[in-house]
Amino acid sequence: MQQPVAVNPVRPVRPMRMAAAKLPLGTHPEAVRQRLGAMEKLLERAFIVPGINRPVGLDAIIGLVPMAGDLVGAAMGAYIVWEARNLGMPKWQLWRMAGNVAVDTALGAIPVAGDVLDFLFRSNSRNMRIVKKHLDKHHPATRTLDR
Repeated sequence: MQQPVAVNPVRPVRPMRMAAAKLPLGTHPEAVRQRLGAMEKLLERAFIVPGINRPVGLDAIIGLVPMAGDLVGAAMGAYIVWEARNLGMPKWQLWRMAGNVAVDTALGAIPVAGDVLDFLFRSNSRNMRIVKKHLDKHHPATRTLDR
């Protein structure tokens, strides 16, 4: 006598995928704060380097690729400045943020020392502090507790 075939065979267990970040869209200040926070975390402190326990982001990693990495990092940093412009921030703050990105790009272009300096000078974190200060002052309802 033959064994009955199972109607629902057990599928092999696949590894779980990382859930996609559900970042809000739109121009509302709270949505902009969440998007910029996620971008800053990705660029400046996405990974922790074992041994020194210091966070490193995508900006420092792609900065290891000569010239092209620095240009891509500058473009990603410019996105934060662009979002700040859309918030209606004052021009002097936008110029300061653009200056941070320019200094980061110029330091990163130095062949070997630039990679170390890119690791130390975190322009995106500086820019995020400027944006948070503006949002806390002009849109206090979007304020969140930082961990």
